[in-house]
Amino acid sequence: MTAALDAERRSAAGTRAPQTLAAELPRVSVVVPVFNEEACIGGQLRRLCATAGLHDIIVVDGGSTDRTRDIIRSFHGVTLLGAAHGRAAQMNAGARIATGQVLVFLHADVELPEDAARSIADALADERVVAGAFRTWTVPHRRSWLGPLLHLADFRSRYSSLPYGDQALFVRAAAFEQVGGFPDQPLMEDVELSRRLGKLGRIRTVPASVRVSGRRFLARPIYYTLLVNVFPLLYRLGVPPHLLARQYRDVR
Repeated sequence: MTAALDAERRSAAGTRAPQTLAAELPRVSVVVPVFNEEACIGGQLRRLCATAGLHDIIVVDGGSTDRTRDIIRSFHGVTLLGAAHGRAAQMNAGARIATGQVLVFLHADVELPEDAARSIADALADERVVAGAFRTWTVPHRRSWLGPLLHLADFRSRYSSLPYGDQALFVRAAAFEQVGGFPDQPLMEDVELSRRLGKLGRIRTVPASVRVSGRRFLARPIYYTLLVNVFPLLYRLGVPPHLLARQYRDVR
């Protein structure tokens, strides 16, 4: 009788386990800023719609002149929003309408891992952690002899205490609101947000990795290396972001 009862309890516990796991996951809102991203936004949204544990997906367009907006509209359940051009303004606009407990800011050419929601939940299980980010794994979008050099940038994601935007920064919605969102500046808005969040609590880099397109590096390898290594250093030394922005040239 006792053995049968124990077996029944184990069976019931096994049945409840998935429900308990689902209940532990916070509501996660993903905000994707875009501008003329017709080449990759379709694939990004297909992956996000298939990713478990995401509460809502918000794409904020900064005035695209290609087919970006038409592609976004073709995805049921994805919210399209317009905002002034500029990642900070676009991401703040998306955050304002998000209803999740956690906000994830994701570039159009950065792929979340399949278990992203679980990684986020595990990191934020510690109440002292207010935000976090993923490691990066840079992949080529075309064959090039520079391919082996792509992963040099990935070392930064493992050791930097201030996450960059390509690491899919995630933050508690309450903490994001407390620091005033992304600062109104043309560049290094991600570094500045991380710095402000670091004053509220811990920022944790999770072991999982996001896949980052190597298109910018392959297009301008020397410039891109300077961008991800020298620009943040100059910013921390006090160089105003508007001066750095004059040297910035985006590549799509």
